Amino acid sequence: MSQNVVNAEVPRAARRRRAPAGQRLARGLSFRTIGAVYVWLLLVVVFAIWIPDLFLREETLKTVLNQYSITALAALSIVVPLTTGVFDLSIGSTMGLAGILSAWLLGNTDLSPLIVVVLGVAAGALVGLFNALIVVKMKIDSFIGTLATGSILAALTLGISGDQILTERVAGGFSDIASKDVGGIQLPVLYMIVLMVAIGFFLEQTASGRYCYATGYNPEVTRLVGVSVDRVRTLALVFSGCVAAFAGVVLTARIQAADPANGPSYMIPAFSAAFLGATQFRHGRFNPWGTIVAVLMLGTGSVGLLLAGAPTWAPQIFQGAVLIAAVGVTVIQRRPKADAEAAPASPPAPAAGAAA
Repeated sequence: MSQNVVNAEVPRAARRRRAPAGQRLARGLSFRTIGAVYVWLLLVVVFAIWIPDLFLREETLKTVLNQYSITALAALSIVVPLTTGVFDLSIGSTMGLAGILSAWLLGNTDLSPLIVVVLGVAAGALVGLFNALIVVKMKIDSFIGTLATGSILAALTLGISGDQILTERVAGGFSDIASKDVGGIQLPVLYMIVLMVAIGFFLEQTASGRYCYATGYNPEVTRLVGVSVDRVRTLALVFSGCVAAFAGVVLTARIQAADPANGPSYMIPAFSAAFLGATQFRHGRFNPWGTIVAVLMLGTGSVGLLLAGAPTWAPQIFQGAVLIAAVGVTVIQRRPKADAEAAPASPPAPAAGAAA
């Protein structure tokens, strides 16, 4: 029976006769489909005219990719749970906890860097399970439940670190997981690309990925046709915890220090990118491709503002404004579908010979 929900989630246009190639191309290149790409290009043009000597450099591109690859990992961590209809507002605190834990292990044990990374990711998995207990089993709203988890994790992070920045033995072999580069492009960019492709393949090419979309679209109907909605959401939250923890470990390796305040600062940019990404390519459906385009757009805007001499808080205003706009556009794109479903069915025509 669960195959029915997969078929139900196939876009309606795909079940119709295919449109002519010209129409498909025009639709694919429309502002509604790839508007963020056009905005990104517009930002490039604006900064190229405004500060050409500073912006039109190879180093600027490398800076955007390298600095915002961690933001991309954080944003990708929430794509899967968002497709299932749940929020994970604990990702920032999960990043902070994993980063502090990895630094503490390096400074207080003789564990190898690889084991430290594995333990950091395992901590993220435990956070995901805890979130699933709250959200899936206890039926607490994911927005409130994961926000509460984030508060608990922030306290644990401060307790482990003693409210100090940990640096002991963080440099060296451990930092290689973030500092190694090829032509100036660091390893986190590779992690970003691999994860983007993996999530895209999972969501679009596997039955389990389509179950995620079906769960977020209509969990009750999805449950009725035989899909374990609780299991789907549990695994999505565990995935989110693992990827967020990995992002926190990589962040610690990059800056060669673990600061309890670092992780939470990534939550707003991550959600800005995820919601803006949902407006791209898939028309209101969260997807990794749009998320990465959104991260690059956010990175270009933020780096460009700083190069132009804007104050250090200007990128935060830019990212917050993008989040508001992205959520608004996502809601607008989904509204016609929801309105169509809520509209009452037309009454049947009276049978022939019935009384007027």
